[in-house]
Amino acid sequence: MASRIPTMKLLSLVLSSFVIVQIALASDPDVLSDFLVPANQNNVGGGFFTYTGMRVLVNQSTFPANFTILKASMEFPALNGQGVSYAVLQYPTSSLNPPHTHPRAAELLFLVDGSLEVGFVDTTNKLFTQSLQAGDMFIFPKGLVHYQYNADPNNPPIAISSFGSANAGTVSLPKTLFATSIDDTILAKSFETDVSTIQALKAGLAS
Repeated sequence: MASRIPTMKLLSLVLSSFVIVQIALASDPDVLSDFLVPANQNNVGGGFFTYTGMRVLVNQSTFPANFTILKASMEFPALNGQGVSYAVLQYPTSSLNPPHTHPRAAELLFLVDGSLEVGFVDTTNKLFTQSLQAGDMFIFPKGLVHYQYNADPNNPPIAISSFGSANAGTVSLPKTLFATSIDDTILAKSFETDVSTIQALKAGLAS
C-alpha cells in the first residue's frame, strides 16, 4: 500500500499539469458538429448563415456624429462555436475608442480609410503605439488594454476588426471603473486622489 503513494502523487501531478496547460490554452471550444443551431430552430437554410446587419454601411449617406461600432457577434447566431467575429468601427473627427480590453480574443484591425493612432499596454506596463494609414493592419493581443484615436480634425477613418472568438467581450475601463457601483473611497485610494475628483469623473461619464 505504501508503495502506491508516490505513484498516486505522480499521477496527481501529471493530471494537474495537464489541467493547467489546458487552461493556459483555453479559447472558444471546438464544436462536435459542423455548426450549432439554436434550440428553437429545427430547419435552417442559407439565411441562417447570412448576416445583413452591415447593409446600413452601404446605404449610409452621412458619417455618424459619434464613434460607432457595428458588430457581427452573438447577434449573428451562426457564429456560435466558429471562433470568429467581426466589427466595423467608424471614427468621427477627433473621436476616441476609449481604453478597453477583449478578455476572450485578440483583435486584428484593418484600417480601410483615413489615419488612426492606436496603442496597447502589455503586462509589464509598456506602451506600444503606432500611427496607421489606410491599408495598414494592427494586432491588439488578447486581454491587453488598448485604444484607438482619430487625431485628424478633418477626416473620419473607418476600420474593420476581426476577433478570434464568436464573443470576444469588451471591458471598457472608464465605464467599468466609474460607471458602476465601486465605492468612491476605494476608487479615490486606488488613484491616489480624493472622493470629489472621483465624483467629478463619474458625473462626466453620466452626462
